[in-house]
Amino acid sequence: MTQSRSWIPYALILPSVVFLGLLFVVPLVQTLWLAVSDNGTPSLANMTTMVTDLNFGRSVLNTFVLTLAVVPIQIIMALTMGSMVAKMNGGRETILWIWTIPLGISDLAAGMVWLSILQNTGYLNSILFGMGLIERQTAWLTYQTPVALFIGIAIAEIWRGTAIVMIIIVAGLNQVPKEFKEAAEIFGASPWTRFTRITLPLIRPALQSALILRTVLAFEVFAVVYALGGRNFPVLVGEAYNWQNQNQNYGVAAAYAVLIMVISLAATLVYLKAVKVDPERLP
Repeated sequence: MTQSRSWIPYALILPSVVFLGLLFVVPLVQTLWLAVSDNGTPSLANMTTMVTDLNFGRSVLNTFVLTLAVVPIQIIMALTMGSMVAKMNGGRETILWIWTIPLGISDLAAGMVWLSILQNTGYLNSILFGMGLIERQTAWLTYQTPVALFIGIAIAEIWRGTAIVMIIIVAGLNQVPKEFKEAAEIFGASPWTRFTRITLPLIRPALQSALILRTVLAFEVFAVVYALGGRNFPVLVGEAYNWQNQNQNYGVAAAYAVLIMVISLAATLVYLKAVKVDPERLP
């Protein structure tokens, strides 16, 4: 009877396999072919056009600098917020609900929210002018103020994306046995020692997942940047969008997409090597 029904598990996962094949594998293969072909024949013309694009260097630099600036801050904030929640006896659900509100807002909506704050006639200028700190409205989001534009985009991205990191960190903190912390307290370990020697090693699987997810999403940032800076702050996904929609060149857009995928895979491999997780600690 058992052998006669050995096909049942395969039948159960067949819909998922078909779904992933149609909506992931097939588009992936098509994108790869678009990137390395020209008029139906293998070619590196699209890659060459991408590399020689005027905004290519700036988009790569901006994407990496934004990722390097945003991800560490989000990890630190998520660890701090998660530790605070873990020590709370009451009201945890309310605090978590408030902190995760940005998750319910789309990327473009988040960008529009911060645009209403940082634009010339936005809330920030109105408050500063009302307090007498500025004499006239200040432009924060123009090509003439690249530092202010970068800071504004970074703040908006940190506000938008920290919640997902915090949720992963909180899930990891909930798996830390209380007995370990109580034993460390009995032996006189300081809070910093308990955090670095007990908490961090035990939440390493969650930390690894949070780093991979948030870094990949940072490399794919677009809507927030487009809402606040437009073409004044080119990023990789933004250039792919421009080549596909404005230039109607799907090959170069696919080349950008492949580059983003390669960078994301490389970052994932780095995290898998740098933040090693013991198999026994995996859930």
